[in-house]
Amino acid sequence: MTVKVRRVVTGYDASGRAVVKIDEISKNIVSNRPGASACVIWTTDTFPADNSGDADTSTRKVGTTLPGGTVFRVIEFSPGVAPRVHRTDSIDYAVVLSGEIDMELEKGTEVHLKAGDVLVQRGTVHNWINRGKVPCVIAFVLVDAKPAAAGGKTLNAFG
Repeated sequence: MTVKVRRVVTGYDASGRAVVKIDEISKNIVSNRPGASACVIWTTDTFPADNSGDADTSTRKVGTTLPGGTVFRVIEFSPGVAPRVHRTDSIDYAVVLSGEIDMELEKGTEVHLKAGDVLVQRGTVHNWINRGKVPCVIAFVLVDAKPAAAGGKTLNAFG
């Protein structure tokens, strides 16, 4: 399946009144591994963010995170999603919107998350595993952060 997200973005008209600038189903869907699809909803490249201008920042080319800024992304993990052990240099606020998923940490630690659960991911090495029968959709806000001490371990694999 492919994630579908209605994206509504506000701003100001020429008179300075609040208006809806964008109301659409997100178009910039990407997949960086089998069984996962994602769309960037919005990004900022400064902190604090700059709310002036009319540019659609969802089209900005970003990696997992954006140095000095934020990324708001929604990801759908299908059952059996390919593993991707990784760590980001960000603090990630995550809300499970639908389905269920397991987050695997080092040394066999796992936590099961379901719709309505929230997670604060503080730059730790992790992997997402969907053992269920339906996709899991998670909204992430990734805020650039100083890297956590990795204790000399590799950042892209357990062990």
